[in-house]
Amino acid sequence: MAYKELDHEKLGEFQDFDEHKKVIRIADEKAGLTAFIAVHNTNLGPALGGCRMFGYKSEDEAIRDVLRLSRGMTYKNAMAGLPLGGGKSVIIGNPYTDKTQEMMRSMGCAIESLGGEYITAEDSGTGEKDMQAIAQETSYVVGLPDGKEGHIGGDPSPMTAYGVYCGMKAAAMRRYGKDSLEGLTVAIQGLGAVGYGLCGLLHKAGVNLVATDVRGEVVSKAKKDFPGIVIVPTNDIFSVEANIFSPCALGAQLNDSTIPQFHFDIIAGAANNQCAAAKHHRILADRGILYVPDYVLNAGGVISAAYEYFFRSGDNPFRCELSRDSMVAHVERIGSTLTKVFNIADAKGVTPAQAADEMAEGRFSSNGGASRKSQSSAG
Repeated sequence: MAYKELDHEKLGEFQDFDEHKKVIRIADEKAGLTAFIAVHNTNLGPALGGCRMFGYKSEDEAIRDVLRLSRGMTYKNAMAGLPLGGGKSVIIGNPYTDKTQEMMRSMGCAIESLGGEYITAEDSGTGEKDMQAIAQETSYVVGLPDGKEGHIGGDPSPMTAYGVYCGMKAAAMRRYGKDSLEGLTVAIQGLGAVGYGLCGLLHKAGVNLVATDVRGEVVSKAKKDFPGIVIVPTNDIFSVEANIFSPCALGAQLNDSTIPQFHFDIIAGAANNQCAAAKHHRILADRGILYVPDYVLNAGGVISAAYEYFFRSGDNPFRCELSRDSMVAHVERIGSTLTKVFNIADAKGVTPAQAADEMAEGRFSSNGGASRKSQSSAG
């Protein structure tokens, strides 16, 4: 296995480079592994961020993604009130056909070599079984099941969905003057683990659901589980009439093509990097659409992962017992954090995205210098 730290001259070729602390290329020919680990900022603590596996067309494409994602984790962890920095890892390959246990164990060895500077978890293309393989080589991994009722750990997607639900209520309070979602219509793009879990919470709350997904079997299941849900073709989700639009699939879905079609009051979803460019935050605001900053809203999963890590390590940095109840209460505070973001945005005449960036930078830069780029300006 070969590890190589990329120099700043190479990284400077990428627009998303933001004075990252380090970026390492990992190559293990025997295990079929080519991967990158990026540590963006550790002012608040070790870097926590998931391990993504995707069929990148080139190494440069993978580097670009790991730079962007790791920087985003610095902002997300800071806004979530976690004593953690931002990092991310990406593996080049098709997660359905190329992944092996040997590959994931090799990734675990690479993570172990950083001595705790980076902590990983599941992400797009990886899951609990992959984290279990990684855990055979390192303790710096979360998202591990322990099989106990009320445990801390395992798949973080239910907490991501719950955090989005809590944030939606805060957005409804801001827009409509009440935090009840009952009777509202929510359009959900993507019925993956988070989107499907969110549907369950909203259906129970008496919300009218409109959704889309490319997978026929998932759509069929949703129709059975959520009576009354309306399924629309993929491209039609942008033009339905709904109170809230919830992107829970790909990023960059708020763009020059889709925004003119919107008939929404609020945008609140779990997807990362929802705006295709910084200008779209202002365009949404000028149209009177309340955009809920995605990395604040979707932090439930990383909060769950953080509590698991501190529980497993025996190091408790919080003023409460490390328990599932305290973790859930932390996720619920996403709503109050968003209220602060909305208040700052209104007071300063900026977008919620700009307000969130300022809050995050004030937290993670206080111990060691500010970041060159904000999330919203980075697009």
